[in-house]
Amino acid sequence: LRIGSTPHGWLFPRTAAAVIHGGAGTAATALRAGVVPVLVPFFGDQRIWAGRLHSLGVSPPPILRTALSADGLAAAIGAAISDKAMGARATALGAAIGAEGGAERAAALIGDRD
Repeated sequence: LRIGSTPHGWLFPRTAAAVIHGGAGTAATALRAGVVPVLVPFFGDQRIWAGRLHSLGVSPPPILRTALSADGLAAAIGAAISDKAMGARATALGAAIGAEGGAERAAALIGDRD
């Protein structure tokens, strides 16, 4: 299945898990949708976020691009879908992220600088 550009905020709530690169915004969107992210970091801060999410117990261990295999990815997706405790932690963290009001807070801070 291949689709064109699709907003993550629309797509992720319709999935059982989300295989993502692990960037902060994409990971937060998956968590806000109540979806366990399966992380395959490629560059930059993605490895840091992937490690952090795994340490919080909201995702399976990250799969480095150099170690990516069909079997490994299938196992990680299986864990993301079947581990109910991980799913509950991901949902709780997503709710906390959603309740932060980050955009509103950032706008207020920027407005206070005038």
